[in-house]
Amino acid sequence: MEAKLQNTVLTKTEAMSDAAEPAIGRKRPASFIEGPITRTLIAFSLPIMAGSILQSLNASINAAWIGHLLGIQALAASANANALFFFLLSVSFGLSMAATILVGQSLGARDTILTKRVMGTATLFFGVLSFVIAVIGFTAAPGILQLMHTPPNAASLASAYLRIIFITVPAIFFFTFITMALRGAGDSRTPFCFMVASSALDTALNPLLITGVGPFPKLGIAGSAVATTIAQWLALILLVAWLYRRDNLLTIKRADLKYLRFDPAIIRSLLTKGIPMGLQVVAVSAAMLVLISLVNRYGSTTVAAYGACFQLWNYIQMPTFAVGSAVSSMAAQNVGAARWDRVNRIMVAGMAYVAFLTSTLIVAVTIADKAAFSLFLGQNAAAIAIAMHMHLLVSWSFILFGFNFILSSVLRATGAVIPPLIILLIAVWGVRLPMAALLSNMGIDGILWAFPAGAVASLLMTVTYYRFGRWREVKMLAPA
Repeated sequence: MEAKLQNTVLTKTEAMSDAAEPAIGRKRPASFIEGPITRTLIAFSLPIMAGSILQSLNASINAAWIGHLLGIQALAASANANALFFFLLSVSFGLSMAATILVGQSLGARDTILTKRVMGTATLFFGVLSFVIAVIGFTAAPGILQLMHTPPNAASLASAYLRIIFITVPAIFFFTFITMALRGAGDSRTPFCFMVASSALDTALNPLLITGVGPFPKLGIAGSAVATTIAQWLALILLVAWLYRRDNLLTIKRADLKYLRFDPAIIRSLLTKGIPMGLQVVAVSAAMLVLISLVNRYGSTTVAAYGACFQLWNYIQMPTFAVGSAVSSMAAQNVGAARWDRVNRIMVAGMAYVAFLTSTLIVAVTIADKAAFSLFLGQNAAAIAIAMHMHLLVSWSFILFGFNFILSSVLRATGAVIPPLIILLIAVWGVRLPMAALLSNMGIDGILWAFPAGAVASLLMTVTYYRFGRWREVKMLAPA
């Protein structure tokens, strides 16, 4: 593989003239192609992990405000609206991740022209896409909720909530894209700082706008959506202003306006690489809906225990997602620089770090399981006992899931996104779900054993592809 990525659209003359453009005064992004790997990985992943925890807590607190202040119908309305919105975020995540890898590879290859092309095209692309989704969603919200069979007593509330949330779509899409591009450039601290500001403002405004405290209007469930809208737009504006003030390399200046166009090669890469990554999130989410329908057969106590487990399991898996994101960004720069020796070392360091963090959390929850599950289940001894049993059967498989996710993150860093998607579909829809359905008649344990079975199948397939596959030959952009 060549040390630098091939430009697929620019002519040689244009490339030479642009390469001569000085970058004086611009803050150089962090370089992952030299220096210690493990220490860098830990320092880079910690803000990502903290940001994930913060966003989860923010969502939980907002749901608590809605439930306590407006009741069950309002909570059901927000749940239906958020289910649809999560699907849109899955698509946004995949496309943003593709842009992140392109940014990382271009910086690793020290190709500032490609970096500018990616940022210019992606900025225009996300602008148009988010505007179209916002307009269609705002107009069609009631019909969409009807297709989702939203309960009639919650439909009007959900529509009011969702329409305002759609106004936030451009801000959320752009914020996601910019924060992930910054991570691709080696900066995870700046996104975290602005996530803190956004979450704090969102959490503070929710009760004020729901109930109408002081000068704030009483908006009911719409107040929760307005709080999110204000927080997201303000965070985006401040983040962009901060980047321009710091003269960040990722900003589009007057001299860079020629890159603010639809570059066919980059658009093709965003779609062909981003959509499969987004589909992975959608496939897992859909599988969770099927699993909960199987668990529903065993009554409300078992369902409550399962729900409590998932609350804690989400936190146990957060290190995996954070470290995986860091591994992908670090590996992308080294792929761009053709430092394959460091790519493998990043993978090993990521696996070791994930194994340590995940096993520590599993042990901590296992030791304090009764107290931990009582946070969600109160003093319901039967539900707590079931939750403790579920945790013992399933939790250890998250270490295997972590290994698989790190390997997949390295694969994605090269642009090899289709094999991880196929492996996921086989492991989840070809192993986990059929096994859960087949063994569900044997009791809840049959469903639970499907989790480690799927994790083992996924890890074996990913290791095989990592060892024998041709992923090192994959390119985000096709050679000219």
